[in-house]
Amino acid sequence: MNQAEIVELLETALTEREISFSRKDSGGAQADHLLLELPGERKLTTTVLLTAGPHGVRVEAFVCRRPDEDHEGVYRYLLRRNRRLYGVAYTIDNTGDIYLVGRISGDALSADEIDRVLGQVLEAADGDFNTLLEIGFVTSIRREWAWRVSRGESLRNLLAFEHLIDKESLPEPGEPLPDRYVPGVTSVIDAGERPDGPPAED
Repeated sequence: MNQAEIVELLETALTEREISFSRKDSGGAQADHLLLELPGERKLTTTVLLTAGPHGVRVEAFVCRRPDEDHEGVYRYLLRRNRRLYGVAYTIDNTGDIYLVGRISGDALSADEIDRVLGQVLEAADGDFNTLLEIGFVTSIRREWAWRVSRGESLRNLLAFEHLIDKESLPEPGEPLPDRYVPGVTSVIDAGERPDGPPAED
């Protein structure tokens, strides 16, 4: 199977499964890139890049930005999860952002194999997302919860982490936080949003 046939198979398989995708400029490399988003429940979308080359397809999905804390705990969790994953494995780029990556050889490539691998990507990224936030962002979650309470803002997208909160230590609505905490431009929940550009490779 040559590269053109691989691209055709990918596009046909994604179209048949009603997964929308776009072609991405390869930047002069001898590869074709297809970009798609898989909808989830805990992690709203998982962005996947399929790179077709002469020998098969590289699969790459952004899962979570670099953890704020307990890196050892996060990496231990990822390594244990790798034992149970099909076709992909967890890795980090050189900034510490977390990805799922894998390869499908041209000989093994089929519509069913694409379906299996994308299913595994979604199961892992969506299923592990809250656990990764609990391990690697727990302090940020608690600070953002308290900040929202102090401002009377919605806690809707933080409710999955309610068990991490010591409610007796929370400020009253309208009461300023003692450390003047102000969250970043994005919520801690946005740790799952794909950064601009490809992963930072070594």
